[in-house]
Amino acid sequence: MVKNNATFRFEAKLLRPAEPRDASWAFVVLPAEVSARLPRRGRTTVEGTLDGQAFRATLEPDGRLSHWLRVDKALREAAGAAVGDTVALELAPVAREPEPELPPDLRRALDGAPEARAAWESTTTLARVDWIHWVTSAKQSATRAKRVADACGMLASGKRRVCCFDPSGYYSKAFGAPDAAEEPEEP
Repeated sequence: MVKNNATFRFEAKLLRPAEPRDASWAFVVLPAEVSARLPRRGRTTVEGTLDGQAFRATLEPDGRLSHWLRVDKALREAAGAAVGDTVALELAPVAREPEPELPPDLRRALDGAPEARAAWESTTTLARVDWIHWVTSAKQSATRAKRVADACGMLASGKRRVCCFDPSGYYSKAFGAPDAAEEPEEP
């Protein structure tokens, strides 16, 4: 685990996602050696700069034991960076992971299950990040509904961590960085 005051500097190419084609956001994939020094393989919140512009964001796992960073249009424009540019990044893990926002469906389920809610409140912030990531990573609504119900059941039975969940996506192949759009050909 890395010390919280560690800062990582690197350059990366600003990529446009292939889907959706009209995306206003871009992304960068962190170099493996930078990602390996972060505190965890799953979602990790960092503070940093992109071409000198400050930001705070949660890195997403890329399924290859690394991370990717979504760069919104406002940050890209403030930095004067365009898709295809190589940008300078400086990142540092936050001292304390922020409390994740509880999705409405999971909130309702926990509100209706006092034992599960009590267990939820007694878990760590990182455990709650993983529970939420597991629920929200479901690709189908039926799967998500089942995960919400299963989460309440597991919590009520005393489980403090979601079982059988790979927050990095490496073993389950559940997560990945977006596919990058192909570069337009030069005339």
